[in-house]
Amino acid sequence: MRIVIAEDDALLREGMAALLRDEGFEIVAAVGEVDALLDAVAEHVPDIAIIDVRMPPTYTDEGIRAAVRARAIRQGLPVLVLSAYVEQSFATELMESGASGIGYLLKERVGRVEQFLDILRRVTEGQTAIDPEVVAQLFARRHANDVLSQLSPRERDVLVLMAEGLGNGAIAERMTVTAGAVHKHIRSIFGKLGLSPDDRSDRRVAAVLRYLNATGR
Repeated sequence: MRIVIAEDDALLREGMAALLRDEGFEIVAAVGEVDALLDAVAEHVPDIAIIDVRMPPTYTDEGIRAAVRARAIRQGLPVLVLSAYVEQSFATELMESGASGIGYLLKERVGRVEQFLDILRRVTEGQTAIDPEVVAQLFARRHANDVLSQLSPRERDVLVLMAEGLGNGAIAERMTVTAGAVHKHIRSIFGKLGLSPDDRSDRRVAAVLRYLNATGR
């Protein structure tokens, strides 16, 4: 796996690079600025980019905007975005740039090596994976009369796990129910959210986007 890292904190940047090299990954570039990231993506055509949300010069949303631009340079480039805080608007903006290969992870998870590597691999394979803590905090902010109010408690639980990037089998295991029950809940979620089988978009990603938009501040 060929990886580009964009992180302005030199210590964290080099620490991640060393960790990933030790795990057998190839770090083709480790940079601290947005322009250098975009140049590296164009030059090296990586399998995935790991990008900090807050990059110079303003340390606001440069990382998210750079991730969207990087996915235009290398169509569908998987990106794993790192953030020190839960920032809902950034998560939804990034997911709207494409239907697959998106990860949103709190920086504190990088030290939990197995979890970090698992999410990295899943995003590289084209899955969508959002940090469980991000999901939990967004869910806690849910508006009383939002679009999620029509879902049953079980359906909300399933949608939360979908937002974490889990497949049906993993959701069934986490909830200790059958895969058939999970499939039934997901069909019901799609129906209640008005997501038709004829939609061109990935309905799982569309459902997660509805969830994230509904749980904004």
